[in-house]
Amino acid sequence: MRKYFTGKLVMVLILGGVSILLLPSYILRQPKPVNDEVAPPLTLNAKEVVTGLQAPLDMAFPGNGDILVAEQAGKIRLVKNGKLVETPLLDISSKLVKTMPVDVRGLLGFTIHPKFSTNHKIYVFYSAPKGDPASDHKDVIAEYTLAGDGTTVDPNSGRVLFTTDQPGQGDNGGGLKFGPDGYLYIAMGDGGGGGDKHGPIGNGQNMNTLLGKILRINVNSDSTYTVPHDNPFVGKSGVRPEIWAYGLRNTWRFSFDKESKQIFTSDVGEGLWEEIDIIEKGGNYGWRMIEGNHCYNPKLDCDFTGTIRPIAEYDHKSGVSIIGGYVYNGKQLPAIKGKYFFGDWTGPIYYIQKKGAEWQRGKVILQNYPANLKITSFGEDPAGEIYVITNGGTLLADVKGAIYKMVK
Repeated sequence: MRKYFTGKLVMVLILGGVSILLLPSYILRQPKPVNDEVAPPLTLNAKEVVTGLQAPLDMAFPGNGDILVAEQAGKIRLVKNGKLVETPLLDISSKLVKTMPVDVRGLLGFTIHPKFSTNHKIYVFYSAPKGDPASDHKDVIAEYTLAGDGTTVDPNSGRVLFTTDQPGQGDNGGGLKFGPDGYLYIAMGDGGGGGDKHGPIGNGQNMNTLLGKILRINVNSDSTYTVPHDNPFVGKSGVRPEIWAYGLRNTWRFSFDKESKQIFTSDVGEGLWEEIDIIEKGGNYGWRMIEGNHCYNPKLDCDFTGTIRPIAEYDHKSGVSIIGGYVYNGKQLPAIKGKYFFGDWTGPIYYIQKKGAEWQRGKVILQNYPANLKITSFGEDPAGEIYVITNGGTLLADVKGAIYKMVK
């Protein structure tokens, strides 16, 4: 999710948090907050859906009342009739890179095909052992098909769509979503290592790499995938045609607004600013030149020409690692329709709402919700209701994960 896991990992575990990693830049260059919670607090309730999960970080709804949950250690679990089925639906743990007790690699995201009820296809994003000796690991996007019994997937039946070498450990992206157009969108991190120090302009601005981008591909073909003809950079020399948008550092979750069809993303900051963007076709979101609304490299007098500004941002008084969520389009809570809900890994939940040309941020108070949980992701069911995916610990081995539904 972030770049925390460096040589200071031991100190993080001793102190029980990540704040120590932020102290040098945060104290010396502490920014003023922007639009800091100008919308009123919003009080909702939480309903526990399932507990006993091992580092959960993504979920999907097949449409039959079941819930599928991805665990970072490599398993996709089935929740049936409100109960966690003991046998994993899919276990690809043997395919993952060897992870540390606290890690940002692993099974990072998954989604199901829009026609899952008939084709039973699941798509996963995971960290595999490196192929290039100079890299840390490689990202793998693969397709699996549910077995005939409907309760398991053969881990050896996977069809790899593509792989990409990741030079560093962090900033992996990992989100997968099918758009309303039926194409698969994929969030790729910038390659890690801090500051996107990859080449003269960084991977975020390098159009000949998939890193630091959101991709759009067609998986409904006999080949591994094809590129839709209306992707913005098709036919341009020296540009990967899979790219839909670029200049992103580490998009840790994106989603489609069911009503407007817009893509809302959260982009995890390097050390000062966390941001929310609405993704436009062919858009440049500025990284590594820009972090949020601020110069990053160069530190002063950067050129914002041709870049798209975030719709909202916050500094590290409000959190340290943004977790993207969903625009609420359900029916159970009509008063919050149209608000975008998201959180921070450290625990707070926020919403933003548009007022005129500006987006305002407010805090969400969840009642009947345990304190001190880490938020790893959000989910949305077919009816448009929103779920919070949490973890009670920081170790991959911890079985303290739970999912809560936001209710009236």
